[in-house]
Amino acid sequence: MSTEIANTIKSLRKQYGLTQVETARKAGVSLAFLRELEQGKTTARMDTVNQLLNLFGYCLTAQPKNHAQS
Repeated sequence: MSTEIANTIKSLRKQYGLTQVETARKAGVSLAFLRELEQGKTTARMDTVNQLLNLFGYCLTAQPKNHAQS
């Protein structure tokens, strides 16, 4: 999941034409946090990830896993 979040944030940042520095400043997160997240850091506070995603109109949500029925 961390790779999916990293790819989404990086893609959105580039889509909006923002540098990592600009994105971190606008979202109110540290540059180090954004860099680590985009590199796929596996441990991140969900509230801080949501703070960053909020800049682009996104948020983390819980969804049930789809299990194949046997």
